[in-house]
Amino acid sequence: MTATTAEQASAPVTEDALRSVLLAGERPSRPGPVLTSLTLGWRALLKIKHVPEQLVDVTMFPIMFTLMFTYLFGGALAGSTQAYLQFLLPGILVQANVMITMNTGITLNTDIQKGVFDRFRSLPVWRPSPLVGALLGDVMRYSIGSAIVITLGLVLGFRPEGGAVGVVLSVVLLLVFSFCLSWLWTMLSLILRTPNSVAGVSMMVMFPLTFVSNIFVDPKTMPGWMQAVVEVNPITHLATAVRGLMDGSVPAGEIGWVLVSSVLLVAVFGPITMVLYRNKK
Repeated sequence: MTATTAEQASAPVTEDALRSVLLAGERPSRPGPVLTSLTLGWRALLKIKHVPEQLVDVTMFPIMFTLMFTYLFGGALAGSTQAYLQFLLPGILVQANVMITMNTGITLNTDIQKGVFDRFRSLPVWRPSPLVGALLGDVMRYSIGSAIVITLGLVLGFRPEGGAVGVVLSVVLLLVFSFCLSWLWTMLSLILRTPNSVAGVSMMVMFPLTFVSNIFVDPKTMPGWMQAVVEVNPITHLATAVRGLMDGSVPAGEIGWVLVSSVLLVAVFGPITMVLYRNKK
Protein backbone atom coordinates (compact mmCIF):
# COMPACT_ATOMS: atom_id res chain seq x y z
CA MET A 1 0.00 0.00 0.00
CA THR A 2 1.49 3.38 -1.03
CA ALA A 3 1.51 6.47 1.14
CA THR A 4 -1.06 8.16 -1.09
CA THR A 5 -3.43 5.18 -0.80
CA ALA A 6 -2.99 5.07 2.97
CA GLU A 7 -3.81 8.76 3.24
CA GLN A 8 -6.98 8.32 1.12
CA ALA A 9 -8.10 5.38 3.24
CA SER A 10 -7.61 7.29 6.50
CA ALA A 11 -9.30 10.46 5.23
CA PRO A 12 -12.83 10.98 6.55
CA VAL A 13 -15.70 10.51 4.09
CA THR A 14 -17.55 13.76 3.67
CA GLU A 15 -21.30 14.03 3.21
CA ASP A 16 -20.88 15.58 -0.24
CA ALA A 17 -18.61 12.75 -1.37
CA LEU A 18 -21.07 10.12 -0.13
CA ARG A 19 -23.98 11.88 -1.83
CA SER A 20 -22.07 12.09 -5.13
CA VAL A 21 -21.48 8.33 -5.06
CA LEU A 22 -25.11 7.49 -4.24
CA LEU A 23 -26.45 9.83 -6.91
CA ALA A 24 -23.94 8.83 -9.57
CA GLY A 25 -26.35 6.44 -11.29
CA GLU A 26 -29.96 6.81 -12.22
CA ARG A 27 -32.25 5.85 -9.39
CA PRO A 28 -34.54 2.92 -10.33
CA SER A 29 -38.22 3.73 -10.51
CA ARG A 30 -40.51 2.49 -7.78
CA PRO A 31 -42.11 -0.85 -8.73
CA GLY A 32 -45.79 -0.67 -9.57
CA PRO A 33 -48.66 -2.63 -7.96
CA VAL A 34 -48.79 -5.26 -10.70
CA LEU A 35 -45.06 -6.03 -10.61
CA THR A 36 -44.86 -6.25 -6.82
CA SER A 37 -47.98 -8.43 -6.62
CA LEU A 38 -46.65 -10.81 -9.29
CA THR A 39 -43.24 -10.94 -7.59
CA LEU A 40 -44.78 -11.89 -4.26
CA GLY A 41 -47.06 -14.33 -6.07
CA TRP A 42 -43.92 -15.98 -7.47
CA ARG A 43 -42.68 -16.23 -3.89
CA ALA A 44 -45.78 -18.28 -3.05
CA LEU A 45 -45.02 -20.64 -5.92
CA LEU A 46 -41.41 -21.02 -4.79
CA LYS A 47 -42.68 -22.09 -1.38
CA ILE A 48 -44.55 -24.92 -3.08
CA LYS A 49 -41.35 -25.90 -4.90
CA HIS A 50 -39.37 -26.11 -1.65
CA VAL A 51 -42.24 -27.61 0.41
CA PRO A 52 -44.15 -29.85 -2.03
CA GLU A 53 -46.16 -31.30 0.87
CA GLN A 54 -48.34 -28.21 0.50
CA LEU A 55 -49.91 -29.90 -2.52
CA VAL A 56 -51.26 -32.84 -0.52
CA ASP A 57 -54.68 -31.19 -0.10
CA VAL A 58 -54.69 -30.26 -3.80
CA THR A 59 -53.90 -33.80 -4.97
CA MET A 60 -55.14 -36.39 -2.48
CA PHE A 61 -58.30 -34.67 -1.22
CA PRO A 62 -60.18 -34.47 -4.56
CA ILE A 63 -59.02 -37.94 -5.62
CA MET A 64 -60.21 -39.47 -2.36
CA PHE A 65 -63.62 -37.79 -2.45
CA THR A 66 -64.22 -38.58 -6.13
CA LEU A 67 -63.46 -42.28 -5.71
CA MET A 68 -65.32 -42.64 -2.41
CA PHE A 69 -68.56 -40.97 -3.43
CA THR A 70 -68.61 -42.46 -6.93
CA TYR A 71 -68.14 -46.07 -5.93
CA LEU A 72 -69.71 -46.08 -2.46
CA PHE A 73 -72.86 -44.07 -3.15
CA GLY A 74 -73.15 -43.86 -6.93
CA GLY A 75 -75.25 -47.00 -7.35
CA ALA A 76 -77.62 -46.07 -4.53
CA LEU A 77 -78.06 -42.44 -5.52
CA ALA A 78 -78.19 -42.61 -9.32
CA GLY A 79 -78.64 -46.27 -10.22
CA SER A 80 -75.11 -46.64 -11.56
CA THR A 81 -71.69 -45.26 -10.80
CA GLN A 82 -71.33 -43.98 -14.37
CA ALA A 83 -74.53 -41.93 -14.22
CA TYR A 84 -73.61 -40.53 -10.81
CA LEU A 85 -70.13 -39.58 -12.01
CA GLN A 86 -71.68 -37.29 -14.64
CA PHE A 87 -73.54 -35.48 -11.85
CA LEU A 88 -70.84 -35.66 -9.17
CA LEU A 89 -67.66 -34.60 -10.93
CA PRO A 90 -68.54 -30.92 -11.48
CA GLY A 91 -69.60 -30.78 -7.82
CA ILE A 92 -66.36 -32.37 -6.65
CA LEU A 93 -64.48 -29.84 -8.78
CA VAL A 94 -66.28 -27.05 -6.91
CA GLN A 95 -65.78 -28.61 -3.49
CA ALA A 96 -62.09 -29.32 -4.02
CA ASN A 97 -61.34 -25.75 -5.03
CA VAL A 98 -63.34 -23.94 -2.37
CA MET A 99 -61.90 -26.19 0.33
CA ILE A 100 -58.37 -25.51 -0.94
CA THR A 101 -58.93 -21.77 -0.45
CA MET A 102 -58.71 -22.29 3.31
CA ASN A 103 -54.97 -22.88 2.94
CA THR A 104 -54.58 -19.20 2.00
CA GLY A 105 -55.46 -18.02 5.50
CA ILE A 106 -53.41 -20.73 7.19
CA THR A 107 -50.29 -19.87 5.15
CA LEU A 108 -50.66 -16.12 5.71
CA ASN A 109 -51.14 -16.58 9.43
CA THR A 110 -47.97 -18.71 9.54
CA ASP A 111 -46.02 -15.94 7.78
CA ILE A 112 -47.43 -13.37 10.20
CA GLN A 113 -46.37 -15.43 13.21
CA LYS A 114 -42.84 -15.70 11.79
CA GLY A 115 -42.61 -11.93 11.28
CA VAL A 116 -42.35 -12.13 7.50
CA PHE A 117 -45.16 -9.65 6.94
CA ASP A 118 -43.52 -7.10 9.22
CA ARG A 119 -40.69 -7.01 6.71
CA PHE A 120 -43.10 -6.75 3.78
CA ARG A 121 -44.90 -3.79 5.34
CA SER A 122 -41.59 -1.92 5.67
CA LEU A 123 -40.84 -2.19 1.95
CA PRO A 124 -41.58 0.75 -0.40
CA VAL A 125 -44.18 -1.21 -2.38
CA TRP A 126 -47.91 -1.09 -2.90
CA ARG A 127 -49.41 -1.92 0.49
CA PRO A 128 -51.76 -4.76 -0.58
CA SER A 129 -49.03 -6.46 -2.67
CA PRO A 130 -48.14 -9.17 -0.11
CA LEU A 131 -51.79 -10.14 0.27
CA VAL A 132 -52.68 -9.97 -3.42
CA GLY A 133 -49.48 -11.80 -4.33
CA ALA A 134 -50.26 -14.64 -1.94
CA LEU A 135 -53.77 -14.94 -3.39
CA LEU A 136 -52.43 -14.94 -6.96
CA GLY A 137 -49.95 -17.67 -6.06
CA ASP A 138 -52.78 -19.78 -4.68
CA VAL A 139 -54.63 -19.50 -7.99
CA MET A 140 -51.98 -21.85 -9.37
CA ARG A 141 -52.86 -24.34 -6.63
CA TYR A 142 -56.53 -24.11 -7.61
CA SER A 143 -55.56 -24.73 -11.24
CA ILE A 144 -53.57 -27.81 -10.29
CA GLY A 145 -56.48 -29.14 -8.23
CA SER A 146 -58.89 -28.54 -11.12
CA ALA A 147 -56.62 -30.34 -13.57
CA ILE A 148 -56.34 -33.35 -11.28
CA VAL A 149 -60.11 -33.65 -10.77
CA ILE A 150 -60.89 -33.32 -14.48
CA THR A 151 -58.15 -35.78 -15.48
CA LEU A 152 -59.37 -38.34 -12.93
CA GLY A 153 -62.94 -37.87 -14.12
CA LEU A 154 -61.97 -38.48 -17.76
CA VAL A 155 -60.11 -41.63 -16.75
CA LEU A 156 -63.17 -42.89 -14.84
CA GLY A 157 -65.50 -42.17 -17.75
CA PHE A 158 -66.75 -38.62 -17.27
CA ARG A 159 -67.66 -37.04 -20.61
CA PRO A 160 -68.54 -33.31 -20.60
CA GLU A 161 -71.03 -32.52 -23.37
CA GLY A 162 -69.79 -28.94 -23.40
CA GLY A 163 -66.42 -30.11 -24.66
CA ALA A 164 -63.11 -28.42 -23.94
CA VAL A 165 -64.62 -24.94 -24.16
CA GLY A 166 -67.22 -25.70 -21.52
CA VAL A 167 -64.60 -27.22 -19.23
CA VAL A 168 -62.25 -24.25 -19.59
CA LEU A 169 -65.05 -21.72 -18.96
CA SER A 170 -66.22 -23.61 -15.88
CA VAL A 171 -62.66 -23.68 -14.47
CA VAL A 172 -62.20 -19.95 -15.14
CA LEU A 173 -65.46 -19.18 -13.32
CA LEU A 174 -64.36 -21.40 -10.45
CA LEU A 175 -60.96 -19.70 -10.21
CA VAL A 176 -62.60 -16.27 -10.06
CA PHE A 177 -64.90 -17.32 -7.24
CA SER A 178 -62.09 -19.09 -5.34
CA PHE A 179 -59.84 -16.02 -5.56
CA CYS A 180 -62.61 -13.81 -4.17
CA LEU A 181 -63.52 -16.31 -1.43
CA SER A 182 -59.87 -16.34 -0.33
CA TRP A 183 -60.28 -12.78 0.97
CA LEU A 184 -62.46 -14.18 3.77
CA TRP A 185 -59.67 -16.48 4.98
CA THR A 186 -57.14 -13.66 4.56
CA MET A 187 -59.22 -11.56 6.93
CA LEU A 188 -59.41 -14.41 9.45
CA SER A 189 -55.63 -14.89 9.26
CA LEU A 190 -55.21 -11.30 10.49
CA ILE A 191 -57.72 -11.72 13.33
CA LEU A 192 -56.96 -15.16 14.74
CA ARG A 193 -53.74 -15.89 16.57
CA THR A 194 -52.58 -19.27 15.30
CA PRO A 195 -52.73 -21.27 12.06
CA ASN A 196 -54.66 -24.02 13.87
CA SER A 197 -57.39 -21.59 14.89
CA VAL A 198 -57.65 -20.34 11.29
CA ALA A 199 -57.98 -23.93 10.08
CA GLY A 200 -60.62 -24.75 12.69
CA VAL A 201 -62.82 -21.74 11.99
CA SER A 202 -62.46 -22.22 8.23
CA MET A 203 -63.60 -25.82 8.52
CA MET A 204 -66.65 -24.82 10.55
CA VAL A 205 -67.62 -22.41 7.76
CA MET A 206 -66.83 -24.55 4.72
CA PHE A 207 -68.22 -27.93 5.76
CA PRO A 208 -71.84 -26.74 6.05
CA LEU A 209 -71.50 -24.64 2.87
CA THR A 210 -70.22 -27.55 0.78
CA PHE A 211 -72.35 -30.36 2.17
CA VAL A 212 -75.61 -28.42 2.50
CA SER A 213 -75.64 -27.76 -1.24
CA ASN A 214 -76.31 -29.58 -4.49
CA ILE A 215 -72.75 -30.86 -4.85
CA PHE A 216 -73.55 -34.48 -3.96
CA VAL A 217 -77.31 -34.87 -4.41
CA ASP A 218 -80.25 -33.16 -6.07
CA PRO A 219 -81.95 -30.82 -3.54
CA LYS A 220 -85.36 -32.14 -4.64
CA THR A 221 -84.82 -35.14 -2.35
CA MET A 222 -84.30 -32.89 0.71
CA PRO A 223 -86.89 -31.60 3.20
CA GLY A 224 -88.51 -28.30 2.25
CA TRP A 225 -86.71 -26.23 4.89
CA MET A 226 -83.35 -27.59 3.80
CA GLN A 227 -84.13 -26.94 0.14
CA ALA A 228 -84.68 -23.29 1.05
CA VAL A 229 -81.24 -23.17 2.69
CA VAL A 230 -79.59 -24.92 -0.25
CA GLU A 231 -81.16 -22.54 -2.78
CA VAL A 232 -79.57 -19.47 -1.15
CA ASN A 233 -76.19 -21.14 -0.69
CA PRO A 234 -73.63 -19.51 -3.07
CA ILE A 235 -71.89 -22.86 -3.45
CA THR A 236 -75.12 -24.24 -4.92
CA HIS A 237 -75.19 -21.51 -7.56
CA LEU A 238 -71.52 -22.13 -8.34
CA ALA A 239 -72.01 -25.90 -8.71
CA THR A 240 -75.08 -25.37 -10.93
CA ALA A 241 -73.16 -22.93 -13.14
CA VAL A 242 -70.20 -25.30 -13.48
CA ARG A 243 -72.49 -28.23 -14.30
CA GLY A 244 -74.31 -26.18 -16.90
CA LEU A 245 -71.12 -25.08 -18.64
CA MET A 246 -69.78 -28.64 -18.68
CA ASP A 247 -73.10 -29.92 -20.03
CA GLY A 248 -72.93 -27.48 -22.92
CA SER A 249 -75.48 -24.92 -21.73
CA VAL A 250 -74.86 -21.38 -20.55
CA PRO A 251 -76.81 -20.83 -17.31
CA ALA A 252 -76.63 -17.03 -17.44
CA GLY A 253 -78.66 -16.58 -14.27
CA GLU A 254 -76.44 -18.85 -12.21
CA ILE A 255 -73.27 -17.36 -13.67
CA GLY A 256 -74.61 -13.92 -12.77
CA TRP A 257 -75.22 -15.01 -9.18
CA VAL A 258 -71.68 -16.38 -8.94
CA LEU A 259 -70.14 -13.17 -10.26
CA VAL A 260 -72.28 -11.02 -7.94
CA SER A 261 -71.25 -13.20 -4.98
CA SER A 262 -67.61 -12.86 -6.00
CA VAL A 263 -67.84 -9.08 -6.17
CA LEU A 264 -69.57 -8.93 -2.79
CA LEU A 265 -66.90 -11.10 -1.18
CA VAL A 266 -64.14 -8.76 -2.31
CA ALA A 267 -66.16 -5.61 -1.60
CA VAL A 268 -66.91 -6.71 1.97
CA PHE A 269 -63.81 -8.58 3.09
CA GLY A 270 -61.20 -6.77 0.98
CA PRO A 271 -61.44 -3.39 2.77
CA ILE A 272 -61.73 -5.05 6.18
CA THR A 273 -58.62 -7.09 5.44
CA MET A 274 -56.65 -4.00 4.41
CA VAL A 275 -57.66 -2.11 7.58
CA LEU A 276 -56.58 -5.07 9.71
CA TYR A 277 -53.35 -5.38 7.73
CA ARG A 278 -52.45 -1.70 8.22
CA ASN A 279 -53.19 -1.85 11.95
CA LYS A 280 -51.56 -5.23 12.58
CA LYS A 281 -48.93 -5.06 15.34
